[in-house]
Amino acid sequence: MGTLDGKVAFITGAGQGVGQGIAFALAREGAAVAVTGRTESKLVETVEHIRGFGGTAEPITCDISDTEQITAAVEKTVEAFGGVDVLVNNASLNPLGPVLDLTPDLMMKAYQSGPVASFHAMQTVYPIMKQRGGGSIVNMVSSAAVRWDMSGYGGYASAKEALRSLTRAAAAEWGADGIRVNAVAPHALSPGLKWWTENRPDEAAEFIKSIPLGRIGDCEEDIGRAIVWIVGDDARYLTGATIPLDGGQARWS
Repeated sequence: MGTLDGKVAFITGAGQGVGQGIAFALAREGAAVAVTGRTESKLVETVEHIRGFGGTAEPITCDISDTEQITAAVEKTVEAFGGVDVLVNNASLNPLGPVLDLTPDLMMKAYQSGPVASFHAMQTVYPIMKQRGGGSIVNMVSSAAVRWDMSGYGGYASAKEALRSLTRAAAAEWGADGIRVNAVAPHALSPGLKWWTENRPDEAAEFIKSIPLGRIGDCEEDIGRAIVWIVGDDARYLTGATIPLDGGQARWS
């Protein structure tokens, strides 16, 4: 028996990296998982792996920058599994670069794929979760806003901080409906972080030195397993929080 038997999870950006690790972890605990993302081949590979260890999952193509596609993906999830109990807003476009190099178009894309997409997904699953007696939402954010040096991270951090604020507001407003909303700030060896370590090796080396546990987290074992706890009944009194899964690096006030 898994701790999430009978639960249905909807995860964005689940075809690779952190989202995939979360999908694997939740499926191993018995959740039926809607594996969503833009690239169908990656979704199919993820689902095949889940089915290979006896889990239940369906691939659902969805570009989160299009709110209509988010709505359709949630509807497909309900058709396939009967509802949604867990929402993980993981996918987003993350703009990096000095403030003067950012463009309004890039910033709009970051916000549309980040806080706006997450906001729409949250609104879409809310009546479903309420009807089912509650649920758990996890918004993936970042410790970029509390870096020792934020140079080059202004656009990325601002979008993630907007999502943190939305998380706290929804937690306060939806608690009476049994819906918990939390944010998680991970460090994990995702494709994006792998690219960063390869293209900015000196900065990455200093970054890893600043992690007390001395390593970057594993997408499934370190991040996914923690999400299992956060969305499960053992964390039923946890809401409105930001949980740093970063090996102790970030200094959150």
